[in-house]
Amino acid sequence: MNITEFAAYAGVSKAAVSRYFNGGYLSEEKRARIAAAVEATGYHPSLQAQMLRTRRTRQVLVILPKLSSESCARMVEGISDVLDQNGYQLLLVNTSNDSSREVAALNLLQQNTVDGVILIATIFTPEHRTVLASLRLPVIILGQEYPGFCSVSHDDRGAAHAATTHMLSKGRTAPGFLGVTMLDKAAGLDRRRGFEDALREAGVPLRPGRTSIAAFNMESGYEQASTLLEREPSLDCLFCATDSIAIGALQYCRSHGIRVPEDLMITAVGDSEAGRVAYVPITSVQLHYRTAGRMAAEMLLEHLADPHTKPENQVLGYALRPRASTGDASPEENIWAE
Repeated sequence: MNITEFAAYAGVSKAAVSRYFNGGYLSEEKRARIAAAVEATGYHPSLQAQMLRTRRTRQVLVILPKLSSESCARMVEGISDVLDQNGYQLLLVNTSNDSSREVAALNLLQQNTVDGVILIATIFTPEHRTVLASLRLPVIILGQEYPGFCSVSHDDRGAAHAATTHMLSKGRTAPGFLGVTMLDKAAGLDRRRGFEDALREAGVPLRPGRTSIAAFNMESGYEQASTLLEREPSLDCLFCATDSIAIGALQYCRSHGIRVPEDLMITAVGDSEAGRVAYVPITSVQLHYRTAGRMAAEMLLEHLADPHTKPENQVLGYALRPRASTGDASPEENIWAE
């Protein structure tokens, strides 16, 4: 059934049908007649026809670094909430933390196959800057700030500061650091700076031998905890850049007779489900990933409605969740909460 046949069936004009499906003004009588006709026939306008008319695909590309990441999953859920409510489809590209694959995915957008893109990236290269500058569609950076582009980010520096300060406030004086690559501005550089801020404020010296760099997984957390604690057995607290790294460190402690929190306190950033249900629940800083995803999607839709909107950056706060890994009890906590 085409639009002419449907309009005749509903007893209205084609223009009225078009206004109905595009959210335009209609009298209550005509709206009711069209709605009844849709119910009876199942009619819906051709997506291809709408695309040709509006030059819009109603599709948004989301590029993410790791499909298995809980934080990425929460952000995508938030994005999907908003896009679904506004009639947009979400397309995903998983780059497996490979920046060259991110650039390749962005290059595909030269073909205008989507209306906009939300990029969840960890490391930005000169190639990113070149291809992003060449795109003629709105781009939202999610997870960190990027000059010249709209972004939704977290206060990673403040989060790391809060987690580290919590341990130092309990009398710990020999802190260690398990971070990620400093090329990652948010999880790497900013969380390292937050850790150092806390030490500086507490008058605790930072010793180079008490830091190590891990990958974004539990296995690397275990391995780097082994390296760090064998080199510096006097450590009495450990800040980890992510929950996954912290869980790996926790397992190393378990297998080597290191008591948590009695011998070693552990904190992290991310507040994952896995960290909440670990054999010693991990004190972690909650970042509002799903909210960030919603905000990024809303920001993208605003720019689609008004392409001249100026770039802006929204920074979300955080919440420290003290648990047993720092000697804190949390009996009333809902460990399944988002």
